[in-house]
Amino acid sequence: MGDPKKKHKTYHTPKRPYDTQALLEELQTIGAYGLRNKRELWKAKTELSAIRGRARGLLSLEPEERAARERGLIAKLAKRGLVMENSRLEDVLTLSVEDLLERRLQTIVYRRGLASSLFQARQLITHGHISVAGRKITAPSYQVLVSEEDSIEYAEGSPYRSPDHPLRKALEAEAAMAEGSGVE
Repeated sequence: MGDPKKKHKTYHTPKRPYDTQALLEELQTIGAYGLRNKRELWKAKTELSAIRGRARGLLSLEPEERAARERGLIAKLAKRGLVMENSRLEDVLTLSVEDLLERRLQTIVYRRGLASSLFQARQLITHGHISVAGRKITAPSYQVLVSEEDSIEYAEGSPYRSPDHPLRKALEAEAAMAEGSGVE
């Protein structure tokens, strides 16, 4: 069974670690989402694999039992923002690792304009400058729920909370330039 004291890996590594095509795809994904290393990507892939495995398992059940469990799985994934409330089980099977990575706190902080890059978003989070629903979160990999998405802001006591901070002024100027050029 394993010793409960000892931590076990929460990810699976690729079966072919030196597959050139897979290495290039991993590198592009890491760069696109500002991940620190491949382990973070592998954790997301393993989580996606578990979600899709549950969906495939539900497809093999009897229709009566399947309906109740299917609603539970889809409700849980809808709460996390991975699928819509009225989705079907087949929609769960089409999820990609990018869908999971888009729900990370690091990505959402960058997309909402609280940081000028994914790497700056990661730094702001780890240094305790970002809060979600009033709680300071220091894990860039935190999966943001749909209900928490509107409550992401600079943390109480953070110098970035002040609108006069140079970073805030630079971000506002950057946003104004993007609006002026018509690019979003």
